[in-house]
Amino acid sequence: MRFFQFQRDARGQTRRLLVWFALMVALLVLAVNAVLALAWWLTVGGGLGYPRHFFAVNTGLTLLFVLGGWWVETSQLAGGGVRLAERLGARAARPSGSGDEQRLVHVVHELAIAAGMRPPQPMVLAREAAINAFATGWDAEDAAVAVTQGALEHLTREELQGVVAHELSHIREGDTRLNMRLAGMVFGLEMIHRLGQSLAAPNERGQRHVGFLLGLALMGVGWLGWLAGHALQAAVSRQREFLADARAVQWTRNRDGMGRALRKVVGQGTAAPDRLQQPTVQHMLLVSGESGRVARWFDAHPPLAQRIERIYGGRMPALRPSDGRESATPQPFADTQPLALGQPLS
Repeated sequence: MRFFQFQRDARGQTRRLLVWFALMVALLVLAVNAVLALAWWLTVGGGLGYPRHFFAVNTGLTLLFVLGGWWVETSQLAGGGVRLAERLGARAARPSGSGDEQRLVHVVHELAIAAGMRPPQPMVLAREAAINAFATGWDAEDAAVAVTQGALEHLTREELQGVVAHELSHIREGDTRLNMRLAGMVFGLEMIHRLGQSLAAPNERGQRHVGFLLGLALMGVGWLGWLAGHALQAAVSRQREFLADARAVQWTRNRDGMGRALRKVVGQGTAAPDRLQQPTVQHMLLVSGESGRVARWFDAHPPLAQRIERIYGGRMPALRPSDGRESATPQPFADTQPLALGQPLS
């Protein structure tokens, strides 16, 4: 795997997508100003002109909605990454009571040293049988890495190293902070749509008022802005997943760790639990449920087959979660033959 090249590509794609996101917000502001200007012209009359600071006020209120949504969503991280992980059902790892949890604590500290960062709090989702993990926190000072019980039970040490290195990359690169901010702004775009809904709604007698057409226009602008913002935010998240996969290979110096973990996720055939499928949480996960061809534009993760192919340079078969739990050893890169996902295991 050309992990340095993949890291450069992912960072470059992220920068381009963020520029597009900023342009989309600017276009939304222009569209809202155009809608309000047209409404003023139709109701009051263009001959009277527009009030002083008309467009400045409209721009300020639009940005207030977007930034207000950002504040509402990012306030979920109040108290730090550990607090958020606890709200999602995780608890601190207990190395004194479980060999698997002791192994997790050691792996987190070892890889934090390799990454040159402060070790985050190791945590466990004790009731989740599927293989998954997530990282939370604004930065390394208040970060946590949580893995499911299924990951502890089914992953070998080198596979767990790959998963933990992936999550440490999200913390080191500031992905959690970036994705939460973008998700908050997307929520702010949705609030403009909701404002339009309230203006277009009939009164208590079922009658439409003068703001009905204005509400419809704002609903349309807000919906288009939300759709574009959601797609761009998901695209940014997918690039950060590629970057984290490449970082995991770099820090562990072993593509089989991350690669085999993802192949076991394919083999388990189950998605993340419903409470971890919230839009503001989904981007934190190692993997999430995959969608159809159209809905994939809004997925926070690339298809698993694509991620595995990038790691190995070719397609690989799925693995059963129990495969190699006790005796897996890394294979030389040259001995690994690309095969099709889903090919029967020998």
